[in-house]
Amino acid sequence: MKTRLLASAAVLLAAQGHAAAQDPYLWLEDVQGKDALQWVKQQNERTQKESQSWKDFPSLKADILSVLNSSARIPVVEKIGERYYNFWRDAEHPRGLWRSATLDEYRKAEPAWHTVLDLDALAKQEKENWVWQGADCVKPRQDRCLIRLSRGGGDAAVVREFDLPSGGFVADGFVVPEAKSEVNWKDRDTLYVATDFGQGTLTDSGYPRIVKEWHRGQPLADAAKLFEGKPSDISVSAQRIFTAGRQHDLISQGTSFFSNDAYLLRDGKWQKLDKPGHADISFHGPWLLLKPRQNWKTGGRDWKSGSLLAIRLDDYLAGKRDFTPLFQPSATTSLSDSNSTRDTLMLTVLDNVKSRLVEWTAQDGKWQSRQVAAPGYGSIGVTPVDSDNSDDYFFTFTDFLTPSSLSLAHAGGDARELLKQQPAFFDAAPYRIQQFFARSEDGARVPYFVVARKNLKLNGKNPALLYGYGGFEVSLTPYYSGVLGKAWLERGGVYVLANIRGGGEYGPAWHEAARKQHRQRAYDDFSSIAKDLARRGIADARHLGIKGGSNGGLLMGVMLTQYPQLFRAVVCQVPLLDMRRYNKLLAGASWMDEYGDPDKPEDWAYIKRYSPYQNLHPGIRYPATLFATSTLDDRVHPGHARKMYAAMKAMGADVRYYERTEGGHGAAVNHEEEARIAAMEYAFLWRQLR
Repeated sequence: MKTRLLASAAVLLAAQGHAAAQDPYLWLEDVQGKDALQWVKQQNERTQKESQSWKDFPSLKADILSVLNSSARIPVVEKIGERYYNFWRDAEHPRGLWRSATLDEYRKAEPAWHTVLDLDALAKQEKENWVWQGADCVKPRQDRCLIRLSRGGGDAAVVREFDLPSGGFVADGFVVPEAKSEVNWKDRDTLYVATDFGQGTLTDSGYPRIVKEWHRGQPLADAAKLFEGKPSDISVSAQRIFTAGRQHDLISQGTSFFSNDAYLLRDGKWQKLDKPGHADISFHGPWLLLKPRQNWKTGGRDWKSGSLLAIRLDDYLAGKRDFTPLFQPSATTSLSDSNSTRDTLMLTVLDNVKSRLVEWTAQDGKWQSRQVAAPGYGSIGVTPVDSDNSDDYFFTFTDFLTPSSLSLAHAGGDARELLKQQPAFFDAAPYRIQQFFARSEDGARVPYFVVARKNLKLNGKNPALLYGYGGFEVSLTPYYSGVLGKAWLERGGVYVLANIRGGGEYGPAWHEAARKQHRQRAYDDFSSIAKDLARRGIADARHLGIKGGSNGGLLMGVMLTQYPQLFRAVVCQVPLLDMRRYNKLLAGASWMDEYGDPDKPEDWAYIKRYSPYQNLHPGIRYPATLFATSTLDDRVHPGHARKMYAAMKAMGADVRYYERTEGGHGAAVNHEEEARIAAMEYAFLWRQLR
């Protein structure tokens, strides 16, 4: 029966308008269904057999695995108490070690690490497929931690209390059962818990809508309810925020993906903060910081979207609106990130997608700034070492050809102590980085980076890989990848990173320009870059491949259905593709503020024009495509990729499919599987683009 359904797909998809009730592949949405999993197994076996026959596959996998398992990778650390903690995976510890060292020990080329928790041993002992999701340790003592463990790598996790001094889980400690929870410390004996409390306690998006205060020794069911959101909300949570010697208790109610209401604990009562929903808040000591996502007129002034505004919290609650602007966007700049040390606010600014760093300090109620001397053609990262007690911060820098470095810096000066330097996994000397701008359909200038050999022949015949995302105000910035260098650049490939609208490279306005009914602009931007690459002689359609995941997977689906003539190969990872039903699948309802509601005729009118699954047509020659997704992805439903592949296969398209059975929306759960999938993708691209 399944064979007959596959064979008739082209006719059904074209003739029946792809209504959900008539969808011949609806059965593939049954994630763990027996028939669906058998189908997945068959496709995986077919793709694995094919990929292992590609001549590039074995050497690619070996090169990629050597990078992933290299002991010379930078062990990124977090200061907890007086020690510095790192989570580390390698060939010997595929699930990973949580380990610690002193700062002096960390400075050494080969630190002597103390193992705090061996996840491989724990998984074996408890017969669970544990995947690390992080640890949060209670302040100020930081002797007890909440450890998140996922079964298989999905977003849902078990939260368990861990005692650092003894190095073990607390026998009668806090445990929150598996769910998409938000669990935070209030104090050493109290938690703020937003989780699945049973029927009717989740939002339409599948996240918690009730937050409770849970005391040690109390059954979770008896915890006192603090707040209840609406089913239409995205999620609710509560947390105690420590910043510059102050603490603030905050309830956040996500009314949509890009809007929220906030409630502050003041004098024992939760007080709703008077602010527009589009304004995000943060704190720096006694200061309230607001970042509006839309233009905002208040206090007699007009503030642009993407600004960062500071005011004393007490003054704001008293009704004052005399903000100090710490950042105001320009035509080329946006605020990428902000971080607080004890006395300094560190702002990372993007200027035409290249990072620079600015410090702000408040003295006697007045703000003063200074530019920090730093490399100017790459990506800067800032992480406070101990925001309650120190102005030290970790400074990272990277670009496409510069291996990442980690330095220890101190606010107020430009001196930095180099702690770790990632080795070069490939020789960067033959290459150069260039930034170009394409003209989109409406005339917008769209930036993109090209990494290629200096002696590149501009004859259009260079195998090129174009990567993009274009959604949710996510910025794509220069980064160093040993895998990309070994698997692509060294073998003669050109790498292109697209900064299309829908992202955050130029702030909220750049995102808004391609949100909801304007989404086609993101797709026009990406296709314009493809055309610009051909015009410049970098790569023509015969030699151009594209790759993207999640929202970028949707981008790939639109490219292959709207612009099949522009590309030779498509790698489509953990994608959204059936936009008629996306809001009914897993966390899909939470993204309606990005895409629109397909159940509303006025929204479906524009969504249906680009939804890939609804825009497949028999007789069109689609570029060769590889779909890659995950069974345990509890964010983007694997049914999107399953159904799209099945429909294209029935049309006779050149497609292949692989579904991880472990790991969630992100990477695989171990380096072996991660290397195998990456090698499969790169081998596929080389096979198509040479």
